[in-house]
Amino acid sequence: MKEADFAPALLSWFDLHGRHDLPWQSPRSLYRVWLSEVMLQQTQVATVIPYFQRFLERFPDIESLANAPIDEVLHLWSGLGYYARARNLHKAARQILAEGGGQWPTDIEHLVQLPGIGRSTAAAILAQALDQRQPILDGNVKRVLARWFGIGGWPGQAAVLTRLWAASEAVTPATRAADYTQAIMDLGATLCTRSRPQCERCPVAPGCVAYREGLQSLYPGKRVVKGDRRTRQVVWVLIRRDGALRLVQRPPQGIWGGLWGFPEFPDLAAAISAMSVRAGTPPEFSRLTAVNHSFSHFDLTITPLLFDELGAAGIEDESSVWYNPHTPPAIGLAAPVADLIRAVSTGRVSFDLFSE
Repeated sequence: MKEADFAPALLSWFDLHGRHDLPWQSPRSLYRVWLSEVMLQQTQVATVIPYFQRFLERFPDIESLANAPIDEVLHLWSGLGYYARARNLHKAARQILAEGGGQWPTDIEHLVQLPGIGRSTAAAILAQALDQRQPILDGNVKRVLARWFGIGGWPGQAAVLTRLWAASEAVTPATRAADYTQAIMDLGATLCTRSRPQCERCPVAPGCVAYREGLQSLYPGKRVVKGDRRTRQVVWVLIRRDGALRLVQRPPQGIWGGLWGFPEFPDLAAAISAMSVRAGTPPEFSRLTAVNHSFSHFDLTITPLLFDELGAAGIEDESSVWYNPHTPPAIGLAAPVADLIRAVSTGRVSFDLFSE
């Protein structure tokens, strides 16, 4: 199989086995495709679909998204992870409304200037929404092309990435750009998977270097990680009053930027000291079982401390809110925060053996 045969073989397979009923495929629009492409960054299709549908119900167009408060955007994004995507989505919507009157850029040079849109995402948007011939290079496509062309090395390296872009350019057809873009992403997601690729069912296997040499596991190359994976430890303070829990808004940048969570401290001593100041006396508390959460580059161990305060619940300032799980406000919560709220409100919590 030659390079010229790659796209025709892939499209023939796509016509029979590809995904044609994804919610952003009908009707196609720049807004719907953009929303789906951002959500699909490092997230599987099955996970994205319900979020996409709920998001579209509340924000059916660029204007409604741009005019919404960021808290509402993050609330609908809660649980999907990588929250910078939601913040950039909101910023981009406002930028499009402010600079273009709601009119989308239709060329890649202007599209990549929007927050959260890189070269491959911009190309995928234009290819799928407008049927423009645009080579793409998301994670699945990198894997397909690295194996087919036998391009070794970690794709994060500039030299390797340059070769992969050249490969994508070489096999992207002049026609049926929308179908081809979906087809190559589908191939990587369903057959040319990271582990246990189903090469016997692959439409382009006859020309694949990795398949011919039996070296699928070597492509693409892995990143060389120096040293051990980092671990970070923090203490979260769960202040409960009349069944409600006090939440504070996190800084706009960093982990879970802009979301609402529990007051955070670097260690137990700092947390107890702060609560002593708040209560005016050394407080009584329960230490809940630690929560472990993994990010792409490090692991986070969270020690939750539960304090019960007396008095009526109320908002203390603009950066804090009393969260009643029975009448929850529409604010964005990170998954561990939502899990702890659910556990505490239902009484399904476990405690570490601890005495202060």
